[in-house]
Amino acid sequence: MKAIGIILAGGNNSRMHELSNKRAIAAMPIGGSYRSIDFALSNMSNSHVHTVAVLTQYSARSLNEHLSSSKWWDFGRKQGGLYVFNPTVTVDNSWWYRGTADAMYQNIDFLKKRHEPYVIICSGDCVYKIDFNKVLDYHIEKKADITVVCKDMDPKEDVSRFGVIHMNEESRIVEFEEKPMVTNSNTVSTGIYIMRRRQLIEMLERSAIEGRYDFVTDILIRYKNMKRMYGYKIKEYWSNISTVESYFKTNMDFLKPEVRKYFFREEPAIYSKVDDLPPAKYNTGSEVHNSLISSGCIINSKVEDSVLFKKVFVGKNCVIKNSIILNDAYIGDNSHIENCIVESRCTLNANTYYCGENGIKIVSENNQRYVL
Repeated sequence: MKAIGIILAGGNNSRMHELSNKRAIAAMPIGGSYRSIDFALSNMSNSHVHTVAVLTQYSARSLNEHLSSSKWWDFGRKQGGLYVFNPTVTVDNSWWYRGTADAMYQNIDFLKKRHEPYVIICSGDCVYKIDFNKVLDYHIEKKADITVVCKDMDPKEDVSRFGVIHMNEESRIVEFEEKPMVTNSNTVSTGIYIMRRRQLIEMLERSAIEGRYDFVTDILIRYKNMKRMYGYKIKEYWSNISTVESYFKTNMDFLKPEVRKYFFREEPAIYSKVDDLPPAKYNTGSEVHNSLISSGCIINSKVEDSVLFKKVFVGKNCVIKNSIILNDAYIGDNSHIENCIVESRCTLNANTYYCGENGIKIVSENNQRYVL
């Protein structure tokens, strides 16, 4: 592959509320077994991008632990590899990353020391599959300066949280609006970009001199009339998890047979760090309908239309409906949970009731699990 990869995984988003209090968005659990960043890493690996840098910052402990071994995504090799860059205090700089462009600029030595002609930039908060080789071939064929991977969203979807793109009949981008309040286009940027490595270095250095720190607003939008920017449309599944609602919907999509088959069964595969856990255990009294139950779970009650992550314990006479239960949660006897997201390592006492009546309710309790 004639490209290196950069995954921007250092951001925080207030629209995730309590879910982002103790982890980066890129470390959010997805589909029972994955983390959000697994999709970007797997797509890089499957496209034979051998050198990938992950830029982390906000609440990065959980994410760094997940990335502690590169072997899960086949980056443990003599040539290339997986690099994790955190903000570092140096003689010349003592800033944290002030934006996506600044994050890349502070690690510009990584770009300068490589020899690959192209760079693939993507975010760590999206769920998708893509062959970057096809996008790179398109980029070269169009003789583009920058290629933006985009997708046509459902007309009912609120696109105001995305970058919105307008293209002409040749797929050249003529307008790029970041999070517009009103727009007549439903084509959004997926946060995946391809450009020449030397050109990226020049743009980052110029932006740093001018005190500009955001890659989209200060580079892409600013240069849209000066550079040849093209859009590459994808039709396959793609979802961004930057809000509580979108995170809930993305996990619930895995209850659809076609989505499960696409990610779990069809090649290329999505890889993740593997935990040595026993299969889920269904005791007498358990009743499970249309749910995704991960390894290490123990079920004693009714679970319906829900996603349970690893090592979840569900007590007796409980009802869990249309909910997401994150890793290592404990649900006490006689509990009712509906339209909720239960935080990881959360302990819910017996005889409790949680229901999201006006949207999705986030449940985060720190009760004592074991009492002498």
